[in-house]
Amino acid sequence: MSYQPLPDAPDWFTRALSVPQGDLLVDVAGCPIHALTFGTPGTRGLVFVHGGGAHAHWWTHVAATFAEEFRVVCIDLSGHGDSGHRSSYSLEQWTDEVMAVAAAGDIAGPPVVVGHSMGGFVTIGTAARHGAAVSGAIVCDSPVTEPDPEIASYRLKEAFGQPRVYPTREDALAHFRTVPAQDHYLDFVMDHVAHHSVRPTDGGFQWKFDREVFAQFSGGMRSVALPYLSRVRCRFALLRSEHGLVTRDIGRFMYDELGRVTPVIEIPEAGHHAMLDQPLILLTALRTLLADWDHSEPRRRQ
Repeated sequence: MSYQPLPDAPDWFTRALSVPQGDLLVDVAGCPIHALTFGTPGTRGLVFVHGGGAHAHWWTHVAATFAEEFRVVCIDLSGHGDSGHRSSYSLEQWTDEVMAVAAAGDIAGPPVVVGHSMGGFVTIGTAARHGAAVSGAIVCDSPVTEPDPEIASYRLKEAFGQPRVYPTREDALAHFRTVPAQDHYLDFVMDHVAHHSVRPTDGGFQWKFDREVFAQFSGGMRSVALPYLSRVRCRFALLRSEHGLVTRDIGRFMYDELGRVTPVIEIPEAGHHAMLDQPLILLTALRTLLADWDHSEPRRRQ
């Protein structure tokens, strides 16, 4: 689908969307998994993982800016975006999908995996289960704690609403919302993300994600990722949004579980979806971490 940014979009954003982009499709356990690619094949890589109900294009305006230095892959997890749907979903299956698109994306050596929200839980699981094949992991506002009643599956289904077909694309876009909501968004980013969130169907348009994803995690995704925290051995960083879901207490808990060797960095003024309201600050944090990791020795878990 051809997309034109809003007229008031800043130059940095339109430049990011103009970076040459490829599409990748790989079969993982019988399901077609789609990913976007940027940059030169055969160079060191970054893999970006979106959150629940989202898709690869949530990351485009951030990820594409790394194309001159990295081979960049943005995955659509199964049940999301332009990937296929499954009869059942698991965090472990999603970690296998991440590694499959990294391999198919022609990345040189182990990549750094960057995940937001639910994608951060997948990133934690990927780092723990595929440690030798991951050089580093950066998690953006993914609150790993014991199970919480407020994220039980019935609340998630309430938040995402009932399946609905909108008569026109414009009608669907007018109903685009994030879960959770936040106080501030950049209109030009929201417009881009929303346009890639719908697909045509009989009678109109509907959201691309599969609602069965949420029905299968009755205890919430946070607790599913919890056992993997203590198994992470690669470079790791936690970015917490100032107005997001990772509170200072949760950040301290995760720091302890990770062996007290992981930086926990606050993104100022950001809501949970930092790429939608503070993308340049998020981008600066990512670039700073990657530059530091190129020139420093990691602290190791005792």
